[in-house]
Amino acid sequence: MMKKIRYIFIYMLSGAFSLLMVSCGDFLEEYSQDTDYVRTWKDLDELLIGDCYLPVEASDYLSYTSNVGSWIHLLGDEVQESQTGYTATYAEGDNRANSFGYFTWQQRVGQNESYTDYYAENATWTKIYYCINVANNIISSINDVPCVNEAEQQGVHKVKGEAHFLRAYYYFWLANLYGKPYDSTTAETDLCVPLKTSDIVEDKKFTRQTVAEVYQQVLSDLDIAEQELRQYKTAKVSIYRADSTACHLLQSRVYLYMQQWEKAAAYAEKVMKEHPALLNLNTSSGKFLVKDNVENIFSMGGNDVHNIFNYLCQSYSVSNELYDAYTSNDLRKSQWYWKKGLFVGPVRTQVNDNYFSFDVTSGGYYTQAYSEKRKQEEVSGQFLMRSAEAYLNYAEAEAYLGKEDVARNTLNTLRKNRFSVSVNSAVASSGNELISAIRAERRRELALEGHRWFDLRRYLVCSVQPESHPITHEWTNYASHISTAIIERHRFVLEANDDAYTLPIPQEVLNFNTGMPNNVRPWRNYTVVQ
Repeated sequence: MMKKIRYIFIYMLSGAFSLLMVSCGDFLEEYSQDTDYVRTWKDLDELLIGDCYLPVEASDYLSYTSNVGSWIHLLGDEVQESQTGYTATYAEGDNRANSFGYFTWQQRVGQNESYTDYYAENATWTKIYYCINVANNIISSINDVPCVNEAEQQGVHKVKGEAHFLRAYYYFWLANLYGKPYDSTTAETDLCVPLKTSDIVEDKKFTRQTVAEVYQQVLSDLDIAEQELRQYKTAKVSIYRADSTACHLLQSRVYLYMQQWEKAAAYAEKVMKEHPALLNLNTSSGKFLVKDNVENIFSMGGNDVHNIFNYLCQSYSVSNELYDAYTSNDLRKSQWYWKKGLFVGPVRTQVNDNYFSFDVTSGGYYTQAYSEKRKQEEVSGQFLMRSAEAYLNYAEAEAYLGKEDVARNTLNTLRKNRFSVSVNSAVASSGNELISAIRAERRRELALEGHRWFDLRRYLVCSVQPESHPITHEWTNYASHISTAIIERHRFVLEANDDAYTLPIPQEVLNFNTGMPNNVRPWRNYTVVQ
């Protein structure tokens, strides 16, 4: 039995006409360039690996230069401009070039710093919908492949489960970039992103579904993924492939965002039973974000975060506010960061088997980091799942439910693996103070892993303890791309409950899909501070 798959796809959703060229193995080469014939689940598995999972390499992933804006946006108050750095005669400007609109919360994120033109805004949108379309093709085809024995049936469970998991993950991610935070009182009317779950090429203008509709699709996909992956009996061999535990952790996260605390806690508890491991920093001081960390559950795509933070002007620094959130007895402070003056950089990474070494007194990070430019880490900075998140999800959900003893015990289980054994790190607070403590721990533990912006958004609408505060970013205008001479420094403020907590729909998408409504964002003024 053969199933024909189209892999030419017109990007109606992105406003760009492109070919979805699948590179899945030799079986493609026997046929024409616009069709392929699937004989077994292995053919679809190759398609899944090659075009549905985001690869680690920068050349295939959302490239560094086009993706730096998205990185900066997701880091939120975890990042600040590097205002005191290595005063070289040359400062690499592409570290900031197309991130201005994201970093300063402009009405259009493609805005350049001179307010004269716009950079492309649809790179992330286009890539994610590309992957969704591949998932749609796999899901449409998987039930038609032959299953003559148990091994083939197991393969079908695996591919079907992973395809549904990835489609859910991608729509959840898009919803939290381009849709408002999930609020049960407005989710039925708040606009989100277009939903496309069919493999059929549709020559039409797309519209935006509601936040409720997109979340329902995410939950539906995750339910199927859980059923299928639970039936896949083969032992897991790689963190780069999703399994039922990864599915449970994503379910916990989704329900936490939806404020369905009981379900969020239930799925987090499943993860803590299936994958309870936490790395004790008292006994392990090596690089933390590596593929063999015992906490890793799932990782997909590369990590450019080390390329953003460089000790020189016209670059970025970990925010002093984040760094100061760690106490001196918190081992994450010394093991995950380095500091020189006001500059803070991350040191918990390993890039292509070469450890970074730092000579803080001479600014050695500048030379070492640039020798590794555009090489990515072994684990993702946006699509990483660790067991620590399950503990935090469980503690937060139980705290909202009033089960404070359970919440405190869970939180303290994590903390005893992060703080020096020489101090008592246990949290004893209750009520609102306990919730604040859990949120603060989440910020410290999951820093630079793509959670912070989404967390800030959901706190805005949390029914138990809503929270929002202004965030300030400063942007320095230099005399030129290769100059350290400052012309003027501008201060931008993201106000509490600001509309800019939701990204605008990319202009390229709006241009093509005539009539698609955009998200309302205010024009962003600034104050001159230097």
